[in-house]
Amino acid sequence: MTEERTIKSAQSALDALLTLGESRPELADTLSGLMTAIANEAVRTPRFANSLQSSLSTGSTTTPKARRTGRRTPGIIDPFAIYGNLDEEGLREHLSSLDLEQLRDIVAEHGMDHDRLAMKWKDPQRVINRIVEKVASRTSKGSAFRPEPQSTSDRVFPTP
Repeated sequence: MTEERTIKSAQSALDALLTLGESRPELADTLSGLMTAIANEAVRTPRFANSLQSSLSTGSTTTPKARRTGRRTPGIIDPFAIYGNLDEEGLREHLSSLDLEQLRDIVAEHGMDHDRLAMKWKDPQRVINRIVEKVASRTSKGSAFRPEPQSTSDRVFPTP
């Protein structure tokens, strides 16, 4: 019974190739070679045959899985620019207008979750505190090596 079905299928494919060969012989030869290569590989490799059968029976070669990139969208605001223009309170004010996911975007974009806790927090105020802490820390980093801005009245001039 299965052999008869196989013969009918093969005859149908042969008829289609012969009809195609009348108008497009190169394409008919290419398809014939492709079908032969696929059939020979399916006979030789059971894994390939199983994969081929499952992909043809479901209608797709593979079931596409949603790829997770692990990337979040960039933050809406730049906390460093706001901190530089305003101060800590100005930054807190801007951050308090954002929702939790927007705050997490900022944390992820600027690598502020060193202990992998901030992304799990449910309280936006905790996340805001982390952002402010990191921005203040990174902004002042190396300040010990920066010269203090001095006004002319603060300078001490040696007497001649």
